[in-house]
Amino acid sequence: MAVTSFDFLIFFPVVVLAYYVVPRRFRLSWLLVASCYFYMSWNVKYGFVLLAVTGAAYLGALGLVWIDRSPLEERTKVRLKKGCIGGFAVLLFGAVFCCKYFVFVVGISFYALQAFGYLMDVYRKEAKAERNFLRYALFMAFFPIVASGPIERSSTLLSQLGQEERTAFRAENVKRGLCIMLWGYFLKLVIAERIAIFVDAVYGQALGGVYAIVAMLLYGIQLYCDFAGYSALALGMGRTLGFSLTENFEAPFLATTVSGLWRRWHRSLTGWLRDYVYIPLGGSRKGKIRKYRNIMIVFLVSGIWHGIGIKYLIWGGLNGFYQIAGEVLMPVRKKIAGALRLERMGAVYRGLQTAVTVILFDFSFVFFRAESTRKALGVLKGMTAEFRLSVLWDGSLFSCGIGQAEFCFLLLAILVVVAVDLLHSRRKYVLDSMKGWHWAVSTCLCACMMMAVIIFGVYGVNYDVGSFIYFAF
Repeated sequence: MAVTSFDFLIFFPVVVLAYYVVPRRFRLSWLLVASCYFYMSWNVKYGFVLLAVTGAAYLGALGLVWIDRSPLEERTKVRLKKGCIGGFAVLLFGAVFCCKYFVFVVGISFYALQAFGYLMDVYRKEAKAERNFLRYALFMAFFPIVASGPIERSSTLLSQLGQEERTAFRAENVKRGLCIMLWGYFLKLVIAERIAIFVDAVYGQALGGVYAIVAMLLYGIQLYCDFAGYSALALGMGRTLGFSLTENFEAPFLATTVSGLWRRWHRSLTGWLRDYVYIPLGGSRKGKIRKYRNIMIVFLVSGIWHGIGIKYLIWGGLNGFYQIAGEVLMPVRKKIAGALRLERMGAVYRGLQTAVTVILFDFSFVFFRAESTRKALGVLKGMTAEFRLSVLWDGSLFSCGIGQAEFCFLLLAILVVVAVDLLHSRRKYVLDSMKGWHWAVSTCLCACMMMAVIIFGVYGVNYDVGSFIYFAF
């Protein structure tokens, strides 16, 4: 069941209403039933995969506790615990590989990482093993996040599931949650789906020159609005039910370095890779060469997580290279900036840094978007062919599925996103400021946003909106 479908518009209000109506002792059980129904609506078989992963992680954590409490020697305990973690990793990620690339199971990568992170936290004694299976099952299956994250930790969502006071109805939670969901729909339906028409046309017709460059830049925005849109929907759904989920994005396209951008992009995944891959490899503690090696390994792992193929390794390798090169060349860049007195230009200099960062980031995503490495190289080569700047003003761009009026509206919508991100980067949140507004003003604003989504949203045949990009991962 897609969160942009009519079915979901019926499902979600029913779930919320029943959640607050049934007795408190049954509310988590109700959420578990609703979550299982939501996930299995794609395919009933998915439920058995989720159950297997959940059961294995649940028993694995209890096994770690049993080993710790056993009368065995400390060395034996350490070996058994490492063997338990290693065996679970092989089984889990082997299952992910099979289910992802031979069967295709929606969301398995996300809840598999969540399960492994939970086990690692128990192994490190940073979290207690959950003994209530139903509570742990809800932690894994919670419908706002099961398909596409964010990847939650036991210290966040699981701990909230044990706090009964969070299940109390609060009008402010519902109001805020619905507003966040509305923003998510705006990002997905108004921006991401509209950009997809243009990008698909350029890649489908193998257009080069300015077309390919504009498509490259717009695809970065499409990916951001698509994934940030789903993350906003997840946050909003969670807040409506009284839960606080991890914010996956923090105005990434305002970063002035690639490393800074990645700290703001898909934060639950980058945090997972940092804690369970980068730091165990040694992080930055064993010299710069080892640090750079570890950074490259992390991004290659990220590439493999996104898909099998050379193009994903190139994408991951490029972003790893950007970070290493950025750190190595930092002294040189500072000298050049000082010599040219660029730092005195303030916002202009930061804007230039941001532009370069975004272009490098978008460049790497050509490999992500193209169907193969060969086609990605063809796109890059085509950028220099028939390079005519006049395409930007002679109306030629409007032949790629989006008319002039729609293109202008798209640019306006993107400016709205930039404005909101600028406010958030300064810790000024629109929803917080709305608290002081008259109820009529805030209601009108929400109504305008809703009308914008309904009127200007891009829908497919019979409202079959394109699935979220990260559902494939």
